[in-house]
Amino acid sequence: MSQHNQNDAEQHQLKFSTKLLHFGSEIDRSTGASSVPIYQASTFHHEDIFNPPQHDYSRSGNPTRQALEDYIALLEGGVRGFAYSSGMAAISSTFMLLSAGDHMIVTEDVYGGTYRLLTMILNRLGIESTFVDMTDLDQVKAALKPNTKAVYMETPSNPTLKITDIAAVTSWAKEHGLITMLDNTFMTPYYQRPIEHGVDIVLHSATKFLGGHSDVLAGLAVASTPSLGRQLKQLQNGLGTVLGVQDSWLLMRGMKTLGARMEHSEISARKLAEWLAQRHDIDAVYYPGLKHHPGRLIHEKQSTGYGAVVSFDVGSGERAKQVLSRVEIPLVAVSLGAVESILSYPAMMSHAAMPPEVRRERGITDGLIRFSVGLEDIDDLIHDLEQALQTS
Repeated sequence: MSQHNQNDAEQHQLKFSTKLLHFGSEIDRSTGASSVPIYQASTFHHEDIFNPPQHDYSRSGNPTRQALEDYIALLEGGVRGFAYSSGMAAISSTFMLLSAGDHMIVTEDVYGGTYRLLTMILNRLGIESTFVDMTDLDQVKAALKPNTKAVYMETPSNPTLKITDIAAVTSWAKEHGLITMLDNTFMTPYYQRPIEHGVDIVLHSATKFLGGHSDVLAGLAVASTPSLGRQLKQLQNGLGTVLGVQDSWLLMRGMKTLGARMEHSEISARKLAEWLAQRHDIDAVYYPGLKHHPGRLIHEKQSTGYGAVVSFDVGSGERAKQVLSRVEIPLVAVSLGAVESILSYPAMMSHAAMPPEVRRERGITDGLIRFSVGLEDIDDLIHDLEQALQTS
């Protein structure tokens, strides 16, 4: 490349959809292969023990996993990425930045697995947590204690899609020297890049939209600073919570189509949410793209799209179970973010770990259903849901 062309390339910032396909490891430098090689190796030969190779043992580092970790760091705008065996492995490993006696402030309607980790495991290790409605910054501020070390956000939250003002929370947290963490699973970096709004660590259940095909279990984390990157690397290596190479390769393959999938699913999700909102037999519809959503303006300030998850309350647990038993197109399953639509029942699935009274306090009623909109024709999905909602 000439010096002139090289300077032009350096000055021109690639758009996100281009980065999804051209992320630095899309071509194998040694063979020209159009796919990252799968290095199915647990250990690596030292040609010279005084000059060890970059990778020596796959728990500590593997070229296939490294390509994925560099990929997510690029997409999120961070300095270092990490790949884990599941979303909860990413979250639990990151929480190990805290020590016994520390306290963290957490979004109240957080994913059920995160709630279970905080209230049944980390509390036994002396790590405290306070759950607050993060749509109200005053509640976040009021939860501050002398031993508070971190703030953990989900926005949109799971499953009621409440919106947290990321910049407002991170600005306040920095004033108090707190680490901020954010679960970006619902939006993905395609629609929301929290590091640009001051977040220190971004987390993903990559099993969902990033993988996109219901065929890989994975978690990702991205650090915004070299110091946090070094700490997360030490924890990942020490805990051994790493993603295997086959799953790393599958995840990269899925991520290449993220933009096309998110665009298609979001258009359909908006149409579904608007259709549900017009029905008189639906108690509530939760989707940040609806005009009446209380967090819409804040969401639009920090995100470029509304996502593909719509939650709605059909009025009772009995009716919810009727709908789940009658639908014919979506999977009725735990999880979300796949090419196929997935209907989930939080009270018995994702948030079953929460006691019933805690779920009710957070608006997770027995009538609440979460719809992750896939790539099917939206008219077919609506027709199917309409027949499932009809009273017998």
